Amino acid sequence: MEKEKKDTLNHIDYKDITSLRAQINPHARILSRKRTGLKASAQRDLARAIKRARFMALLPYVSH
Repeated sequence: MEKEKKDTLNHIDYKDITSLRAQINPHARILSRKRTGLKASAQRDLARAIKRARFMALLPYVSH
């Protein structure tokens, strides 16, 4: 039996805040690959997009 993968993101864009918000927890930390179900390269792209959105002040670095 193969482990079922979650839906992958087709294109990860740092301006798409709604899809990026779904990939961070309430404390604004990036979810792990176990939680997201992404491949390693897609997880790196996701992390890069979240960090870029944080730098552009579209996402918070920390949540209070």
